[in-house]
Amino acid sequence: MPKNVKRYCKFCRKHTSQVIAVVKRGKPSSLSYGSKIRARRRGSARGFGGLGRYSKPAVTQFKMTGKKATKKTDLRYSCQVCKKSTPQKKGFRTKKLEFV
Repeated sequence: MPKNVKRYCKFCRKHTSQVIAVVKRGKPSSLSYGSKIRARRRGSARGFGGLGRYSKPAVTQFKMTGKKATKKTDLRYSCQVCKKSTPQKKGFRTKKLEFV
């Protein structure tokens, strides 16, 4: 992939040369509301039996089965004129990304 690209800058309102940089993305939080609810449903605070469902083990015993081999790239384009950066619209999956 080319290191410098000429594309539209929404701050300058014209086409400028922009530098591409890959940003590391964070992990999903285990303290988020949904994660806590999921952990509570799977964990020990379920009462007795499966409550009409198949019983599930605790969260710690779950393996990351079906995990994808690659992560989506998070590219940021920084304008050379105004120095502001804009994120990429749609990330794509790739194992290795090289800039030329």
